[in-house]
Amino acid sequence: MYDVFQSLGRGAAAVLAAVMMTAGATAMAAPVDVNVDADGVAIHGYDPVAYFTANEPVQGDAALSTTHEGAVYHFSNEANREAFLADPTAYVPQYGGFCAYGLTVSRKFDTDPTAWHIEDGKLYLNLNHKVQSIWREDIAGYVDTADGNWPGVLGKSDEDLKAAAN
Repeated sequence: MYDVFQSLGRGAAAVLAAVMMTAGATAMAAPVDVNVDADGVAIHGYDPVAYFTANEPVQGDAALSTTHEGAVYHFSNEANREAFLADPTAYVPQYGGFCAYGLTVSRKFDTDPTAWHIEDGKLYLNLNHKVQSIWREDIAGYVDTADGNWPGVLGKSDEDLKAAAN
């Protein structure tokens, strides 16, 4: 990288450095509306289509992946990958893959891919099985509340949401 800056004139090098720093700061500061890990993988690598076709969580294979709305999704087989490519919105979890119960309190919590439920053809994930048991007590009510809260949390990190609640 030093060679690149050295080969540029002083002014051009300063502009390039400023652009790179701004782009990096923007990328780091940009809130995420899809729950992904440090590598950009959604659902902790589980196959989103398998919830519907196998009726259980199935770990995906990184070799069978695609990107949708900035998140990488892994699949357990090529047929599931093709189904996802044909209609991703049919398979992506609700609320960007954040905890469905967490959204009822306007928070973006991570999820346990084994704490899942399909309701009205939509995939919902929860923080863990204990939280899921609470969520299952009133799925329709919690979904209505979370649906109402979702627009208000878009573009905000969970840290921002937590600070705003205090």
